[in-house]
Amino acid sequence: MKKAYIGIDVGSVSTNVVAIDDQNQLIFHYYVRTNGAPIDSVKKGLEKLKKTLDGKWTVNGAGTTGSGRQIAGLMVGADVVKNEISAHAVATINEVPDVRTIFEIGGQDSKYIRLKDGKVVDFEINKACAAGTGSFIEEQANKLGITLEEFQNLAFTSQTPCKLGERCTVFMENSLIINLHKGARKEDIVAGLCYSIAENYINRVVSGKQIGKRIFFQGGVAFNKAVISSFENFLKAKFDRQLELVIPPHHEVMGAIGVALIVRDFMKNNK
Repeated sequence: MKKAYIGIDVGSVSTNVVAIDDQNQLIFHYYVRTNGAPIDSVKKGLEKLKKTLDGKWTVNGAGTTGSGRQIAGLMVGADVVKNEISAHAVATINEVPDVRTIFEIGGQDSKYIRLKDGKVVDFEINKACAAGTGSFIEEQANKLGITLEEFQNLAFTSQTPCKLGERCTVFMENSLIINLHKGARKEDIVAGLCYSIAENYINRVVSGKQIGKRIFFQGGVAFNKAVISSFENFLKAKFDRQLELVIPPHHEVMGAIGVALIVRDFMKNNK
């Protein structure tokens, strides 16, 4: 029977469950809202996984990561429990071995990771300010009365984006409200938000740390093409060199993939 290795990433906003095989191929991935109930969200993922495995695969190991990794680890009897930095780094190196820089924007925090020779040599996690995270973008879209898809589409139609600055959440929200009261168009406000998200991340999270020529961009925010475009434009304007922003195929579940890879190697080395 074929072997599967399970990776579970439990965050405050989303829970991700994946399974890989012995060749590191992704055979299952599932993304669900945590909604303050990590145990329930993990159960949902495992129920979906069971249907996919359908008796054709045997689970040969399980690992957990994310802010809820300890409780999820106890729940599933995890063989490995790892922090998010390690998990994201391993997943990235498996995808592109020579990559040097990781940008990751999740539901409620942002991460910067620098790699050298396949190892993490520097990192930063921004938890004090939620500006630019997935939950922040959803909140602003709700205030503007638009969906996330409309948020993205509107941003690309703007000719004169509002200048909202790179300040933290409360200040950025105030700037948004002020511009609305002044009669600014929604597309200009949304475009301004996208640019501010990029500016906030580069200046406050990266904050002068080294950036390689190729940047791996991970997390659910990478679904938003307008935000990605703003990052590309801001990086081009700020740095006098060509930088490549790479969005991996399964960018929203990279943490789960990383811990699945870690547990696969752990099980093989500890037979």
